[in-house]
Order: sequence, then C-alpha cells, then structure tokens
Amino acid sequence: MTSLIRSRLQSIADRGFSIIGLSNQHERKLPPRQIIKLCRLLLSGGGEASGAAIAREILNCYEALAEPEKTEFFRLLLSDFSADPAKALKAANDYSSDPSHESLDRLLTASQPSRLNLIMLLNQAPDATRFLVEMRADLLVRLRGEPELRFVDREFVHLFTTWFSRGFLDLRSIDWNTPAAILEKIIHYEAVHGMAGWEDLRKRINPEDRRIFAFFHPRLGEEPLIFVEVALMDEVPSTIQTVLGDSHGDVSALDVRRANTAIFYSISNCQKGLRGIPLGNFLIKQVVEELRTEYPALKNFVTLSPVPSFREWVSNARRGESEIRLPQATLKALELTDEDGWYNDAKAAAVVEQHLMPLSAWFLCNSNTNRRPADPVARFHLGNGARLDRINWAADLSENGMAGSLGIMVNYRYQLDEIERNHEMFANKGLVAASPAVIRAAKAYESILAKQSPATMSGSTELPSIESAGVP
Repeated sequence: MTSLIRSRLQSIADRGFSIIGLSNQHERKLPPRQIIKLCRLLLSGGGEASGAAIAREILNCYEALAEPEKTEFFRLLLSDFSADPAKALKAANDYSSDPSHESLDRLLTASQPSRLNLIMLLNQAPDATRFLVEMRADLLVRLRGEPELRFVDREFVHLFTTWFSRGFLDLRSIDWNTPAAILEKIIHYEAVHGMAGWEDLRKRINPEDRRIFAFFHPRLGEEPLIFVEVALMDEVPSTIQTVLGDSHGDVSALDVRRANTAIFYSISNCQKGLRGIPLGNFLIKQVVEELRTEYPALKNFVTLSPVPSFREWVSNARRGESEIRLPQATLKALELTDEDGWYNDAKAAAVVEQHLMPLSAWFLCNSNTNRRPADPVARFHLGNGARLDRINWAADLSENGMAGSLGIMVNYRYQLDEIERNHEMFANKGLVAASPAVIRAAKAYESILAKQSPATMSGSTELPSIESAGVP
C-alpha cells in the first residue's frame, strides 16, 4: 500500500474519530471503552475505505492495550455486542405464529451477536487476519478464568473455520531450498521433538527419506500455520530414536524405493489463535494423498505419537483425584517412577512396564466420564479416522517424553479404506477403533479396575467404547 493511500485512509479515519469526540493522534493509546466506541462506529456503516481505516485503528489500539485492559475489552465485546434478548424473543414469537422464510430470516438475524459482523468488518484492514489470530490467542488465555468469554470465542471459531478451510490453504513441501526465514520458524515452532538448531533441521529435511509439509494461508504470508514431519521407512518404528537417531549422529538414510511406510512423527501447530480449527485433519489427509502420488509403493501410513496427558493423569489417579481407584499393586509399582532415572534400572523398568502398559491401553480407550479418551492427541487421531494400532514401551526417553508420556508412544494407523468408517464410529457413537492387542490389554485392565472399585466403573466390565479392527 502506497504512502499516499495510507495518508488518505488515515485522514478518513481521523474524520470518523472526530465524530465521537476523539482527537487526532498519530500514536493513539485509547482505553477499552473508547476502542468499543470505534467498534460501534465501524458497525454503523460507511464506505469501504473508511471502514478499512477504522478497522486498522481498532486493531492497532487493541494491540497497545495492557493485559488487564485486554481482559476488559473482551468483557465489553461480550456485554455490548451480544444479541438483544427482547428482539430475539419477539422474532421467535413471530416465527412461532408465522413459520415463513421471512420470519425465520428475521429470527436468525435477531439471534446473531453483532460481534460476528464486527469481526468480519475488522478483517478488511491491512494485515487484519494476523491481528485477529493473535487477538484470539489472547482470548484463549482468559477462558479458564472467565469461562463466559467462550461466547465471544464462538464467533472467532465460526469465522476462522471458514477463513481457514481447506480451499484457502496452500500445502508446501519444506526442504533445504525453502527461504531461511521459514526454516527458522519451523525450528522455533517444533512442539513435539524440539530442534536445537540448523543441524537438527537438516537431519529432518535433507535426507531423501525425510520430509516436512506445512500449510500456509495467503493472508498470513510466509507464516506457517501447522506442519507435519514425515519419515519414509520399511517398517513401523516403536521408538522415536529409530526415526530421529541419537545424539551421536544421523540415522541411516533409506533408499526411498524400498520404503513401504510413511511415519508421521511430529505435528506442530504454529498459531495459538488457531487452536481448535481443524487444520491438522486437512493436513494429514492431504499429505497422505501427496505421498501416495509421489511414492506409489507406500502402503502404510502410521503415526508415532506421544501421550502428553498420561503422566499427569497417572499422578492424579495416584492421589485419588481420578474417576478410578488404582489397584495397590499398580500404586506400588508407580512408586518406582519417583526415582530419577528409574527407566535405566532394568528390573524397575520391567515392573513398571507390567502395570503401565495395560493401564495406558485402558487410558487411551476409555478414561473419562464420557467414555472417550482423555488424551488430546488420541482424540485428534481417532476423530480423524485413525486406528489405535500399537502402544510402545520406552519409546521416548527424552526429558519431554518422560515428563508427558512416561516414555510411552503410540502408533495410530491411517488405513485408507477405514478412515471414514472409523471417523463416523468415533464421532457418532464414541467407538474407538483399535487393534485386537490393544483391546485385549484394555479389557483385561477394565476387569481389574471393576474388581478394585466396582462403584466407579458404571457397573460393567465390558468396554462398549472400543471396537476391534484387524491388524494387517
């Protein structure tokens, strides 16, 4: 945008500011209630240029707010831009007495919060999509302390789901020729298996059998939204060391002509403000199609995933802060995990494995009051149509792996002819598609738990929330 256009937009915006009694300030620092006045001015209508200028000022002023002021701003969005109850009730009564298309349209209009239109109008400013993604990230931080703000978040989710739908996303293969600025962001955003720097990144994209794919959006420029790291292999790995190698060097590169398996071993969301928007679902399915086209010999599409909430859940269960009461033998075994480096003691590790492996199977299949997995990674892959295929012991002994998953990792299998069926089972019935081995382990531990604390197990020793899926 030229300086002349910028100057004209600023002039138009300044005229709008004078309407509500604000002075012309080049470095404008406004309190939340004054920014809300600008929001009302934006909603009142006007030309496209003046709307864009006012939207830009609103976003700039919001960005300058201190954290407590941002909280007040969101509270005002909730109180001042919700639907008018009286108008909504009248429209509902009108529709009840006259269920026509016209009265239904008036009901839908009356029940829609005006902040939905406000967010859409804000998006006309230059670089507004980035601002709004960051604004939602600020909002998400506040939801736990002020859950009523979830009604403000609904409008962001509604619009972002449309703005960041698959048709607007650009899938790129990240390689050593990708611009350095993007490569630096990949290093920074890696959230599962951190990279120490350029050498770690080189090991993940330079060999022919290692790939990274990322989604971009035209309104966010060279800022990645989400990326997945892939290893092409000739078998399904049971440890992350098999994929990444150890600290002493590279893993042996595979002739990709021999590869029959694609391993998705890390998925990282780059934008906190896009949490909950189904980018990962699109990404994995699109990458599967890309890899099938490029490497027709690939038959298996499998993840090697952490169980990031498992250790916290186990800790809560040990303290009695869970929906189940762990058997004394399991509690005794878990005491061993309190010792630093317990997993290096073969005898101690064997005792812990004996109890944690079946417990992890139960946890992944059925570990909350809704009889669905409590683990977010499990919910993501199962909801995406994958099958819970195998649970791997001592699969990630890094600090992060032990802190979140007690070293356990999971293979979720994307069996192409089962994806839609598995998704429907999980979404509509809460059924978890799992291999026979996982089901046997989960059912065995379910029986133990039922004997230990029958009052907490819904009176059944069966697992209606899992379904067998054959293992090829």
